[in-house]
Amino acid sequence: MAANEVELLRHIFDTAVAAAQPAVCLPPALPDPPRGRTVVVGAGKAAAAMAAALEDSWPGPAEKLSGLVVTRYGFARPTRRIEVVEASHPVPDAAGLTAAQRILDAVSDLTPDDLVIALISGGGSALLTLPAPGITLADKQAVTDALLRSGADIGEINTVRKQLSAIKGGRLAEAAHPAHVATLAISDVVGDDPATIASGPTVADRSRPADAEAVLARYGIDPPQAVRAHLASAADAPRGPGTIISGVSGLGGADYRIIANGPAAIAAAETEAHRCVDYPVHVIDNAATGEAREVARTHAAYANRAPGEIPQGPVLFLSGGELTVTLKGSGRGGPNTEYLLALALAVQETGGEPWAVHALACDTDGVDGSEDNAGALLTPDTLARAAAAGLDGQALLDNNDACGFFEALGDLVVTGATGTNVNDFRALLLRPPPSR
Repeated sequence: MAANEVELLRHIFDTAVAAAQPAVCLPPALPDPPRGRTVVVGAGKAAAAMAAALEDSWPGPAEKLSGLVVTRYGFARPTRRIEVVEASHPVPDAAGLTAAQRILDAVSDLTPDDLVIALISGGGSALLTLPAPGITLADKQAVTDALLRSGADIGEINTVRKQLSAIKGGRLAEAAHPAHVATLAISDVVGDDPATIASGPTVADRSRPADAEAVLARYGIDPPQAVRAHLASAADAPRGPGTIISGVSGLGGADYRIIANGPAAIAAAETEAHRCVDYPVHVIDNAATGEAREVARTHAAYANRAPGEIPQGPVLFLSGGELTVTLKGSGRGGPNTEYLLALALAVQETGGEPWAVHALACDTDGVDGSEDNAGALLTPDTLARAAAAGLDGQALLDNNDACGFFEALGDLVVTGATGTNVNDFRALLLRPPPSR
């Protein structure tokens, strides 16, 4: 790939990430300081960056500000008054459990004069883990791992997580009563449903135990006995007045504001792309979902259309959303690298004279799946270079080892922790073959 094309794709991706930075989007959304204390709690891959941005912009007295947030290992940021702890993602660990209990304790003795600010972002479901009574951490780890491998989407996964939790599904906000709760969220969920973002710890839960049981059955997951027993007993339990089962935007006395999301990041990238190039730029879909390899096959069609169907010069397509992978192999990778490898193979198998494809697919949080890369770059000669290196792209895709494929070629994109999390970003730069 020519240097200018690499720079263009990376620049547009960096623009999307920059648009969703807490330092940019959080300060305008801050609530007014209360008469009493301000306790900041939170969870997610962006939680530490959000806490740092809040400290830098908080208009109230610093001595009345305190708190605790939990983020993924390697995602911490320096803070002064808000403690940051790290825990495991996407499968929870004991550090996340301890942090969740401490967060629940931190909001349990407040008054109506106090304010709780909840900083919520994607990844919070795994990081804010506090099993319901009778369920162990090992039980939750087993269910989480099975769900992640199944191909279930985030809404389905979080439906199960909420039913097995003592802090999700509005229970954090319930514990903070009678203090006012203001949630600032960076959304990694297509559609921005507050009840799904980090499993909605400050949002009323509309799901039921039967919904969780249906998800497990749909994907053939046989949960531990304690989980089955809990869901059965919860379904039979009477609904008391304090049970959190309804509500649209949140609990009584709670405010919820989404300060950044995928569509806004894609829009910023589109604006910048129009500024940088003199050829057409189109957003295919800013909220794509589905299996990564199936979406890739759909996008491959853009590189194999007949003359006249798309512009005769270069064209740039952008897309966002959150793709999934059903793990059947033992390889390494995530939705973005799997998408790119499947895209390359789909373009190749079509035959004829396809458009030259340069593409980038990365997660805006800097982590594709559970790997230490954000995604990868695809070039017109990717498969040729792979063949010369003895790599079988189809075999590696079948083994869900797209990360290994791009790592061997030196084409992974490694950003480190970005400080935000608004889903996947994909850019396809197509150039026509000489005959067109």
